[in-house]
Amino acid sequence: MVESVSRQFIIFAKRISKKSANFGKGEPEGIAAPESANNAVAGGALIPMLTLGIPGDPISAILMGALMIQGLVPGPLLFQQTPQFVYSVFWAFLLANIMNCLLTLSTIKLWVRVLKVPEKILLPIIATLCVVGTYALRNTFFDTAVMFCFGLLGYFMKKYGFPVVPMLLAIILGPNLEEHLRMSLIISQGDPSIFVKHPISLVFIVIAIISFVTPLVRPLLKKKPGDVSKEETGRASGKQQ
Repeated sequence: MVESVSRQFIIFAKRISKKSANFGKGEPEGIAAPESANNAVAGGALIPMLTLGIPGDPISAILMGALMIQGLVPGPLLFQQTPQFVYSVFWAFLLANIMNCLLTLSTIKLWVRVLKVPEKILLPIIATLCVVGTYALRNTFFDTAVMFCFGLLGYFMKKYGFPVVPMLLAIILGPNLEEHLRMSLIISQGDPSIFVKHPISLVFIVIAIISFVTPLVRPLLKKKPGDVSKEETGRASGKQQ
């Protein structure tokens, strides 16, 4: 998600910039565009996560899992039950942006050197921290084995171009979805029409249907009548040959 938003910001900045020819050669405007997009996505992804319990990107999905481990369930009730935590997150983001600006300006040379650390040194350190953190959660090797299995699954999904975010959403939101679905059917005595009786739930169902149908319909809407006629002409000429 972050990559797609950054790409859109770069395209937009290049379109309106008077120095677009220098993009990719150290032009400050070309550097500021993806960085601004990155900062916007990081904070914006927390809004649906905190208010609705729906993570907006992989990072917020991981953060949501960490909050649930600590007994904090993201969603509307989070603001009622633990408002002090929510407002502490707001203040933390404000202070983080200020400190990020100060530290970045003063330690930019150090971070450039950190980026040059080879992967053969960096990856073992990250893997060790992942194993220690997973084992320390419940002190069982089964959790560590599950971590390695999902790590391999994520690697192959990335390698073959499958999106990882839907899987994260299914793992995190799946149990809550099943629990609330069961509670709703118990309340309605098995009547599924309870999901469309209230305007709010009906609006969310319509939004979900639109989000599923739009990617399928969009390519058909972009096709112009001239493009269809060209395809038919090409097929006809191919048959004649």
